[in-house]
Amino acid sequence: MRDSTLKRVRKPARYIGGEVGSIVKDRKDVRVHMAFAFPDLYEVGMSHLGLHLLYSLINSHEAFFCERVFAPDKDLEEIIRNEEEELSTLETSTPLRNVDIIGFTLQYELSYTNILNMLDMAGIPLRSQHRTEEMPLIIAGGPCAFNPEPIAPFIDLFVVGDGEEVIVELLKLYEGRESKADFLRKACQIRGVYVPAFYEEKYEEGEFVGHGVLYDPAPYPVQKALVKSLESHHHPLRHIVPFMDVVHDRAFTEIFRGCTQGCRFCQAGMIYRPVRERSKEQVLESALRLLDEGGYEEVALTSLSSLDHSEIREIVEELHESVKDRKIRMSLPSLRLDSFSLDVLRLVSGAKRSSLTFAPEAGTQRMRDVINKNVEEDDIFSSAKALFEEGWNKLKLYFMLGLPTETFEDVKGIEETAKRLRALYRETTGKDRLQLNISTSYLIPKPFTPFQWMAMTPRDVVEQRQHYLSKALRAKQFSYSYHEGTSSNLEAVLARGSRKISDVIETAFRLGATFDGWNDYFRWEIWLQAFKKWDIDLEKELGERSLDESLPWEIIDPGVTKNYLQREYFKALEEETTPDCRGLCHGCGINSQRTGGICFGVQNPL
Repeated sequence: MRDSTLKRVRKPARYIGGEVGSIVKDRKDVRVHMAFAFPDLYEVGMSHLGLHLLYSLINSHEAFFCERVFAPDKDLEEIIRNEEEELSTLETSTPLRNVDIIGFTLQYELSYTNILNMLDMAGIPLRSQHRTEEMPLIIAGGPCAFNPEPIAPFIDLFVVGDGEEVIVELLKLYEGRESKADFLRKACQIRGVYVPAFYEEKYEEGEFVGHGVLYDPAPYPVQKALVKSLESHHHPLRHIVPFMDVVHDRAFTEIFRGCTQGCRFCQAGMIYRPVRERSKEQVLESALRLLDEGGYEEVALTSLSSLDHSEIREIVEELHESVKDRKIRMSLPSLRLDSFSLDVLRLVSGAKRSSLTFAPEAGTQRMRDVINKNVEEDDIFSSAKALFEEGWNKLKLYFMLGLPTETFEDVKGIEETAKRLRALYRETTGKDRLQLNISTSYLIPKPFTPFQWMAMTPRDVVEQRQHYLSKALRAKQFSYSYHEGTSSNLEAVLARGSRKISDVIETAFRLGATFDGWNDYFRWEIWLQAFKKWDIDLEKELGERSLDESLPWEIIDPGVTKNYLQREYFKALEEETTPDCRGLCHGCGINSQRTGGICFGVQNPL
């Protein structure tokens, strides 16, 4: 990018490359040239562990070169569209249309219009059927790939599930391809690979009734890719260190993948099963190397529920001992309000008493039982009392609204929880300095969760409940924030949609929709116009699905069975909980022969 351009944009550090840890290869010396495309701003994408992992993995192979490209902000987009610049890779400024493969990561549905925007800025036709042989292959992976259908016409190939093994196999296959069509025919036989062109959606009287297979060797359904052990797999010991502040400026090391808690609203907890741990030794080596190489002041031990690692206490104790003289902070996501969490927290925090974040998810025990959030009322307040006694006075609590069977009493429970915590703090400390941040999100019934059949709670109902909490939590010790209902409704439609929704996405993009996950840019009226053009009934899209109907995402087999999800659905309605499945198999299907029988929670109970 020209120096004159960098002087005209708000944050030029997003576009200059050359960071410590970045890799540059001579394009003449590599056989496959790929761009890892993150469809959001640089500071968001550089906080994503998967980017660092795949970037490091691909570049560890001499024959492959992986660069990065991010969605440019509006100021640079204007320059590109005025043909003063091209959308190019970060490492070598190669025009995006000139690489072999562009790989998009699908972290959230509201980035779909950014994918189209990036393709359009690069001069690449949006739909696969319109691309010529010499144009880049467009692939995509990530959690949203578990329902690929809404963006299937734009993507040549999806990687569903764990990507480490599959991406290397695909790059090797691409290296020896005869043509793009030849490559796709062979690629679809790799586990975890979904090629949309080999399938069609079937409809009867306008209703989706299933898929047809257009190429006999293509599997149906497509089983997710599954890495059976993290121990033997590549894990980056060096991250790219940005020149600017990013959303999470810290060293990330993944300590395990999967989750055994069984929260019924959580898609990640279902699709990333089974649990696969990294050993204490590998975690410590990774964390310490990342700190040494990157000069970070904080290290995060990441997973869906980090306190469930079988050696978490030993990991935290030894890591604390190794970095205690270096003023390094440790962070653990998904802390629980229980006594074990507090023991670990004392080591993680040291003498510092910064803000803590917890997710009770619901305001009443009844509601927590419905969603299978195994946190008891007594745990919340006894743990909070212990925190207050040790000097913490800043808490963030996350809840959800629009949960199945939710009543106004459950919403009032959020208010009562906040006020009880405030009273408990005064009683415990004799002071009135508790800062309590309450945040609520809008439940979105995601594919492959027990709530996938349920309707979105009507937006006006959720907005009434948000308004109530806004008034009830007005005291200066409280801060209340919430997610907008319109963007949550859009996310739900995109999450559960069929290929029909691709027309809506393209139309919305043509009308100006981009950065839909950003409040400053989101324009609901554009999407309403697009839905109207294609005669999409929003109320129906957001409505209840019957248990026996075909669902667009059933083209994918996540390992967890439909029967298990239905059992959990009925247990939710009965307010019946399911315990953590480590050591106690509940028959979700992930331990079956078709997945390889590798459910470590069963084989190695704690």
